[in-house]
Amino acid sequence: MASEELRSEDRVIAFVDLGTNSIRMSVVRIKQNQTYTILREEREIVRLGEYVFSSGCLRVKAMKRAGLVCKKFVEVANAFNADEIVAVATSATREAKNRVVFLEELRKTGLDVRVISGNEEARLIYLGISSGVHIEHKKTIFIDIGGGSTEVVIGDQFQYHDLDTLELGAIRLSRMFLSDTDESQVSLFVYEKMKRYARIKMLRTIERMNKENIELAIGSSGTIINLAEIARKMFKKGGSKRDLILERRDLKAVISILCSLTLEERKEVPGINADRADIIIGGAVILETLMEEFTLNEIVVSNRGLRHGLLIDYLQRHGEFHQLEKMSVREKSVLRLGRSCNINEDHANTVASLALQLFDSSSKIKLHNLGDSERELLKCSAILHDTGKFISFRDHHIHSHYIISHAELLGFNQTEITIMANVARFHRKRVPRRKETTMAELDEQSQMIVVILSTLLKFAEKLDRSHSGRIKTAKFTSKDDKKVVLSLRSEGECDLERWGIESVVRDFEKVFERGVKLYVKREESHRV
Repeated sequence: MASEELRSEDRVIAFVDLGTNSIRMSVVRIKQNQTYTILREEREIVRLGEYVFSSGCLRVKAMKRAGLVCKKFVEVANAFNADEIVAVATSATREAKNRVVFLEELRKTGLDVRVISGNEEARLIYLGISSGVHIEHKKTIFIDIGGGSTEVVIGDQFQYHDLDTLELGAIRLSRMFLSDTDESQVSLFVYEKMKRYARIKMLRTIERMNKENIELAIGSSGTIINLAEIARKMFKKGGSKRDLILERRDLKAVISILCSLTLEERKEVPGINADRADIIIGGAVILETLMEEFTLNEIVVSNRGLRHGLLIDYLQRHGEFHQLEKMSVREKSVLRLGRSCNINEDHANTVASLALQLFDSSSKIKLHNLGDSERELLKCSAILHDTGKFISFRDHHIHSHYIISHAELLGFNQTEITIMANVARFHRKRVPRRKETTMAELDEQSQMIVVILSTLLKFAEKLDRSHSGRIKTAKFTSKDDKKVVLSLRSEGECDLERWGIESVVRDFEKVFERGVKLYVKREESHRV
C-alpha cells in the first residue's frame, strides 16, 4: 500500500471489471489538482460466463482462470503502490448460483469484488461513455453489448433519462444457437431465428423507452468496436480508428459475409479479433436488431466503458469534480492535460483571453470568416500551447505538438486534435506552410484554419511576453484597405509586449496581407 506521504499528494487506484468474456483493469493516478493519469491497462479473455447461462453455475475451470488473472492483476496494482482496488463483477457472476464460492476464492487473491445489478452496470457504462464524448444536450442512445448482457441508456451529456439491461449478450446468444466448434456456415434461417429471439427479449425495453427524436447513437464494448473495425477494413473506408462510425448498411454486409464463413474462415477476416470469431455473430444479431428497432442508420463507436465509469463515479463520490462539474467534456480534458504538464495556468488563461479578443475583433473587420468551432479550438490551443515545456523549454512548441497529438483529449475528433496540435506547434517561429508534414492529413480548409489561428495565438502569446498580465485588452480595428490598428490597453509599462508584437508583424502581413499599426493606451497600475 502507498505511504501516507504519497497519499497526501495523490492516490493510485486500480479499477477492475470482471466481465462475462474478459477481465479488464485500469491503474490510475489521481492528483489533488483534478487531473488523473492512466498508468497501466490490462485485459485478459477468460470466458468466465462460457456455460453459466445454460447450467446456472460458473465452471470450475473458468473460476480458476479468473482467479489466476485476478491474482496477477493484484500484483500489478501493488507494484504501482495502489491505495485501493475497486472491483466489480457483472452478468456472469450476477446470475451464477455458485457466485458466493467464486467471490470467496477471489478474496484469497486480495480482491474484494462487488457484484453489481444490471441497472447499476448500465449507469456506470453511461458515466464512462458520456464523460468522454462531446454531445451536450443531444438526445443520445448508448449501447454496450457484453458477453452476457446488453445495456441500453438514453440520455445526454449531463444525465441519463432511461436505462435498462437486457439478458442478451454475445456469448449468451451464441451458445444458445451456435456451437463454438461448428465448422459450418450460419444459415439465414438460424440467423433470423436469433434475431426473432433477440427482438422478443428487448421488446419491453423498446416499448418503454422514448425513441422519438434520438439525435445520436453511441456504441461501446469489444463486440461493437470489432464489428466497426471489420467494416472499416472490408470496405476500405480509411479514416482514423479514433473516429469509427458503423453504418447499418455496412453492418448488414459484414454480417452476410461472416455468416457465409466457417469458424476457422471467420478468424481470418481482416480486422477481426480472432478470439471473438465464435461469438461475433451473436453480438452482431443484437446490434443489428437494436439499430432496426430504434431506427438508427449509424452508430458512433467509443472505446470507453465500465472501467471508465468506475473512475468517474469514484471521482464524483470523493468530491474531485466539484471544480469541474460546470465545464464541458472538452474543457475538462484540456485542463487536465495542461495541469498534467504543469502549465502556468495564469499565463495560459491570459493568452487564451487575448487570443479570443483578437479572434473576435479580426472577425468583425473580416480578416477571416471562421466561426464558433474554430474559436473554441483557438481557446484550447492557447491553454495548451506551452505543454511542451514539460519536456524542455528548448523547442517547446515542437514538444507541445507531440503532446497534444498523442494525448487522449476527450470529446475531440482526430481532425480537431491535429488542428490544435499544429496551432500550438506554430505559435513560435515561422508561419506554417501548406505542405508541412505535420499537417499532411488535413484538407486545404483545415490547413488554412491552422495558419490563421496560429498567427492569432502568436500575437496573443507576445502580448503576455512578461507573464505579468499587463495587457488587459487587445482589439483589431480597420484603418484602411492596407492596414489595421491593434489597440492595446496596458496596466503599466509593456515594452516587452510591444517589442514582441513588432517582431512578428511580418508574419501577420504575410497571412492577412494587411499591415499593422500599434496603438497602446497605458493606465497606471493599482497593484499593491
